[in-house]
Amino acid sequence: MRSKRISAGLLLAVALAALLGRARQPVPSDATAELRLRLAAPQPAKSRAVPAVIWLEPLPGTPALPFAPQGAYTLLQKNRTFVPHLQVVPVGSVVAFPNADPFFHNVFSLFDGKRFDLGLYEAGSSKSVTFSREGVSYIFCNIHPEMSAVILTLSTPLYTIADRSNAFDLHGIPPGDYRLHFWIEGVPQPVLSGLDRRIHLPPHAVDLGSIEAPIAGAANTAAHKNKYGQPYPAQADSPY
Repeated sequence: MRSKRISAGLLLAVALAALLGRARQPVPSDATAELRLRLAAPQPAKSRAVPAVIWLEPLPGTPALPFAPQGAYTLLQKNRTFVPHLQVVPVGSVVAFPNADPFFHNVFSLFDGKRFDLGLYEAGSSKSVTFSREGVSYIFCNIHPEMSAVILTLSTPLYTIADRSNAFDLHGIPPGDYRLHFWIEGVPQPVLSGLDRRIHLPPHAVDLGSIEAPIAGAANTAAHKNKYGQPYPAQADSPY
């Protein structure tokens, strides 16, 4: 497939390939995606894992699998960090935001996935948000600019998150026509939208080709503003 021209030195190469054999018989349309990073200069090993998700949207004529909320979803605030940094939830999920730090937090998101502002709340308390439609929600704290997280809300269970070795595994896909979507941290949304592609999966494993995309930085949220659209004030040396 023709590669896109890359303007940044840091590249993602997403190779989507089928696995055949490997000590078991392949299931129908058992596809595997492998994510590889190409770095323009040596980077610390810990920076090589890039948060990324791929998912398949069934097109008309292809059955959609159910994907309903199950159990509780939590985005914990502890040590001025959101845990986990990346979470995928079904449409309609209620996500709790407990504060496990000994000081106040103010969780907010002003992005298209879900817009909300939980206001200030103290240690030991929790607030919740219902994620009622598909989309990517970039989540921050209005007090601590170093805190960031991502919640991706989907209506399909046909998704997978890249592991620490930047590899995907996606199995048990019903044969049919799909649109393949990408979310990769550090890649602007217009570029991600341009990576989408229509694919057909027959009732056997298939090689889906490869794709490249630039990364704007180690995190797309490095220079975000507060909930008022202003830069964060300079913070004094404080444990809070």
